[in-house]
Amino acid sequence: MKRLLLALTCVALPLASALTYAQPGTRSESGLDLALIDRAADPCVDFYAYTCGGWTKNEPIPADRSAWGVAERLQEANETRLRKILEDASKSSADAETKKIGDYYASCMDESRVNARGGAALDPELRKIAALSSGRELGTLVAELHTMGVNAFFGFGAEADFKDASVVRAIADQGGIGLPDRDYYFRDDPKSTELRKQYVEHVGKMLALLGSPARGRTDAAAATGDADTVMKIETALAKASLDVVARRDPSAIYHRMGPTELQVLTPAFTWSDYFKGVGAPTIDALNVTVPEFFKAFDQLVASTPIADLRTYLRWQLVHASAAVLAAPFVDENFRFYGTILTGAKELRPRWKRCVQYTDGDLGEALGKAFVREAFGPAAKEDTLKMVRELESSMETDIKGLSWMTDATRQQALVKLHAVANKIGYPDKWRDYSALGVVRGDALGNSQRANQFEFHRQMNRIGKPLDKGEWEMTPPTVNAYYNPLQNNINFPAGILQPPFYRAGADPAVNYGAAGSIIGHELTHGFDDEGRQFDAQGNLKDWWTPEDAKAFDDRAKCVVDQYSSFTAVDDVKLNGKLTLGENAADNGGTRIALMAYLASAGAAGGKTLDGFTPEQRFFVSYGQGWCQNTRPERERLLAQTNPHSPARYRVNGVVSNMPEFGKAFSCKADAPMVRTNSCRVW
Repeated sequence: MKRLLLALTCVALPLASALTYAQPGTRSESGLDLALIDRAADPCVDFYAYTCGGWTKNEPIPADRSAWGVAERLQEANETRLRKILEDASKSSADAETKKIGDYYASCMDESRVNARGGAALDPELRKIAALSSGRELGTLVAELHTMGVNAFFGFGAEADFKDASVVRAIADQGGIGLPDRDYYFRDDPKSTELRKQYVEHVGKMLALLGSPARGRTDAAAATGDADTVMKIETALAKASLDVVARRDPSAIYHRMGPTELQVLTPAFTWSDYFKGVGAPTIDALNVTVPEFFKAFDQLVASTPIADLRTYLRWQLVHASAAVLAAPFVDENFRFYGTILTGAKELRPRWKRCVQYTDGDLGEALGKAFVREAFGPAAKEDTLKMVRELESSMETDIKGLSWMTDATRQQALVKLHAVANKIGYPDKWRDYSALGVVRGDALGNSQRANQFEFHRQMNRIGKPLDKGEWEMTPPTVNAYYNPLQNNINFPAGILQPPFYRAGADPAVNYGAAGSIIGHELTHGFDDEGRQFDAQGNLKDWWTPEDAKAFDDRAKCVVDQYSSFTAVDDVKLNGKLTLGENAADNGGTRIALMAYLASAGAAGGKTLDGFTPEQRFFVSYGQGWCQNTRPERERLLAQTNPHSPARYRVNGVVSNMPEFGKAFSCKADAPMVRTNSCRVW
């Protein structure tokens, strides 16, 4: 089940004139990938080109991907390991959990059986949609669809209460659209206008594929009309939604109400039927994130013909189910969301998709086996040691801030000391015994997995928050900070080479893994995270003087990144990316501080022709090497809080005087900003 509310704040090198890039297989003393370095590039002019030039020139994007970088390469290595685990599990029934992940994977891989069912696999739900005769009946039907993972009209789930984070509350959030973001419905540039036309065409094709009278009309003219209906409804929902920048303000998406207040707000929708349908416990209060959205939703339900509501629900059902339906649905879904939106040329091989779906639905069962092979106790303890050193450096940083008063400083230190560190995998594994997996029923398994997770979330409502739960699976190549829990989370999947190597040169480990740890720690004090206290409560613990000082420094970061071009005429949105950019900058600086204070830095010597400080920066830069298709660059610039890889490198090092000193850059070099930005 998709997280509904706060976005998890994640994360997703003296020069010689020798070869343009080192040849593959070049021996490295330090653990750096020397083949990635382009020695024809000047690190003081374009550090990303210097650290990643070999990747840019020699690692073309595979046809089935929209981007190819060191993180994607690691993810593929993890997936290959998971494939072997799942193939073995599909042939074994050693224990119930192993059989479950094996049966799920084998069902997904049974393409002939999936294709034989065609669109008929959705008939039970489509008949219920066809029987809808009144908006008053929507509560029960939408509830059933939501539990199956269908994002119809709005989102619903469980989340720690913003102002009492020790308790889990129900939340109702905006949703119900098929384009990546609300602004896609309103931008009037030629590319956006054309994309909306392509989207309507896609919706029509998917509805036409459904095929039988029970599934709605099928001729081309009717499908086109139905697609226009869907677009009209989604545009109305989008118009009432907050944009991605506005949603970065936690106060803008916290509106606590009782069920009676919500019902008064939306008289055309019967919430008691919905709550019963999703299996929610008694709800005394919930967070209605965007009240204006729900008012608009209610007006839409009251004013839209029932036939149009049925058309919209048919689309939402087939859209949500496409990945595990027959090949024509999969191919058309990929044509729009893969090729048109991200530029990928080919569908990923089925085994990769099935590994991904199994990890998504049974990730902790699958993760147990992954951890046994890929992340031992020594790696966990070594990572925890690095985290503690980073926390010590952040404490030093906070204590030394000239712009922060003592009153706020003391609260910042209280929050830092309260951060919980979760490394590798959960202390307590999730129990999947209640999830039914039937061999040969790929769609049913997916739907039951969604229902299992939805009901698991419902069971959290009204109970104390369990901070031991994870929101990423162990094989994931990513990390996150959770502001409502004040904890940092590093799955075993990312604590692998090239980001982390047990026993490797400390400068290299601190530059890669250390900067990621620092990034997540800094998220607790970025423009979003700083609004939550040590216990995860939305609370203003800053003096007005310090809040202004923070905002002034944050504006420098906003302005810097807003000047960068993502692709063509699309600039970065400095306000959208502020949190991640501040975390990149602060986290890298803190990681360098931690390295220089560590025992490993004492008497550090030159390796591979690089000083320890140079190796730190090269390692940091190489963690972001990536080739990306322009379609994906455009999509991410408009929707994603992370900057493109080249700016995550160049934007950071240009703000660090330590970098200019390490590479003897001239004062007017492009990688040396005269007015450098610094928050932390």
